[in-house]
Amino acid sequence: MGAKILIVEDEAITAMDIENKLENFGFEVVGIASRGEEAVKKAEDLRPDLILMDITLKGDMDGIEAADKIKSLFGIPVVYMSAFADEDTFKRIKFTNPYGFINKPVSSELLLVSLEAAVYKHRLDKQLTESENKFRLLYSSMAEGVAI
Repeated sequence: MGAKILIVEDEAITAMDIENKLENFGFEVVGIASRGEEAVKKAEDLRPDLILMDITLKGDMDGIEAADKIKSLFGIPVVYMSAFADEDTFKRIKFTNPYGFINKPVSSELLLVSLEAAVYKHRLDKQLTESENKFRLLYSSMAEGVAI
């Protein structure tokens, strides 16, 4: 698929392992961030197609907060990953409208399927939004055509 992926993971060995897996699958890893604040900045600078986001990060901003900010500012979809997921965490996650969730340790097969599905869904969502905007413009200009 060749999608550009930003990995947000605070454990360097895990991040490198995921990077290797993604590159072997044909994805382009455009960067790795270890903190939420860094993830927001890299998302702005690199504009990846998708972000693979660990929930538990060091620093003041966890992965859910970072994902919410990235989605609202740049519209970049997020697939979460975590070794720990309790009910409160899932409640917080669902309000950020994620494109997926992967349990750690990350299996290669699940990683590939999840990211391909997320990239495909995001492309469809973009096409739908563009189509809706065209029809909205057409509908709003209909009165002008009728008047003429």
